[in-house]
Amino acid sequence: MRDQVQAVPDVHALRARLEHMQGRRMDAPVLPTHPAFTALLPGGGLRSGSAYAVARSMSLLLALMARPSQDGAWCGVIGMPELGAEAAEKYGLDLDRLVFIPDPGPRWLAVTATIAEVLPVVAVRPPAGSTAGRGGAETARLAARMRDRGTVLLVQGAWPQAEAVIDVADPRWSGLGQGHGYLAGRELTVSVSSRRSPNARRARMLLPAADGTIELLGAPTERLVPRHRDEVADYRTRAVG
Repeated sequence: MRDQVQAVPDVHALRARLEHMQGRRMDAPVLPTHPAFTALLPGGGLRSGSAYAVARSMSLLLALMARPSQDGAWCGVIGMPELGAEAAEKYGLDLDRLVFIPDPGPRWLAVTATIAEVLPVVAVRPPAGSTAGRGGAETARLAARMRDRGTVLLVQGAWPQAEAVIDVADPRWSGLGQGHGYLAGRELTVSVSSRRSPNARRARMLLPAADGTIELLGAPTERLVPRHRDEVADYRTRAVG
């Protein structure tokens, strides 16, 4: 019995150590996102206080942010001047709770940290040539601030200690005929590689469908990976719409 009692603080100590090493709480709550992503994301949603390395796909980014925005969360978008209000509204974001900072300048990381103090969901695209994905004191301070505030950070690019890497591949547009017609919808594969699971999860979905909605095509599948290396540091974004 005494050994069992002694094991409790040992487990708590180990958990605290793991959380310190990994830079996040293991029991942090999650923000629900679109149901198409539920089976792919660790915990079924976006974990508070965590960062996600996201492919350079505006459709994917807006789809991930839409549900938190609809649930009343304020969202911020930093360093994406091409993103328009019409596109954000099309995916369901509440424009009354959306903050745009198209050009944060060279101190974009400091700007992101400031916004993360007050907004629960922040999306940022680091400028070309940025070394933020390799870590550093300023990045570590931002991570600590996110954990303290419970902010979710969606990064279009590399990011150290990311909760997961969310990628897209094999896009196929529909709506075009023989040299005529309009692009109506896009089918692609969304994959999620996580530190919490030995398997990479992926699913085929319409993002967007012809009517602008998001639709899951079939059940998600898993692919065994040797180990979740620090692939975030080597992550290369994909320029997919």
